[in-house]
Amino acid sequence: MSELAQAVQNDLLVAIDRDDLMLPTLPEVALEIRRAAENSEVSVSELSRVVGRDPALSARLIKVVNSPLLRSQVEVTSLQAAITRLGVNYTCNLAIGLVIEQIFNARQPVVEAKLREIWSQSIAVAGIAYEIARRQPHLKPDQGALAGMVHLIGVLPILTYAEEHNDLLSDPICLNHVIDRIHPVIGARILKSWDFPRALTEVPLLYLDYEREQAKADYSDVVQMASLLSTPIEQRPSISGLPSYQRLRMDALDPPLLGCELADARTMLA
Repeated sequence: MSELAQAVQNDLLVAIDRDDLMLPTLPEVALEIRRAAENSEVSVSELSRVVGRDPALSARLIKVVNSPLLRSQVEVTSLQAAITRLGVNYTCNLAIGLVIEQIFNARQPVVEAKLREIWSQSIAVAGIAYEIARRQPHLKPDQGALAGMVHLIGVLPILTYAEEHNDLLSDPICLNHVIDRIHPVIGARILKSWDFPRALTEVPLLYLDYEREQAKADYSDVVQMASLLSTPIEQRPSISGLPSYQRLRMDALDPPLLGCELADARTMLA
């Protein structure tokens, strides 16, 4: 590791330990949706009013419902019909994930390009995670999708830091090294500050642990496998021997996860 990468890494780790690192806040509309979701008796019409305050979010939800993986014979054209089709829980988790996209912004073009790359990767993983979790009787596909959308959330403060330090920004190899080394612990810290459930706050820390052993598949397993399946086959390691592959019973999914579904899943949330 270069001296620059080591210095940046140390600065960020110290800032994390001291709680000095500026973490992104969850947008207000996401907080409103979460509050609505906490009401077990919230109706479709009530949730429609909350989500409908953000026209762009409403349009994205309707687009998702009409994606190849989810669409029915009749095209959905209204927000209320979209929520009815998705269900309240999935709508809430999906909407929160899509709102998070709003904080993926930057002042400098090179950082903006990196943020777009990270978000594109996140939604590709989220779509595949949805499909994997849907085939697990003890997991929820909406939670799988949300886990995929936030598994790289820890990259944001690193890129914010890079905008203030041109020496790091001008060295993409160093920047990528720092991102790979630091983003999991920052991501877990962000999700904890947002009061996400533990099953999701652990995902940034655990999804890269290919040797992790435990009794039952969880969302970290789902995101790990989705992340690998979103990678071009020539660039990914062999996955059939991984503990997560075995826990998820990837070779015996019912129905099986087909190549065409993977292609559709990658673009489901785009």
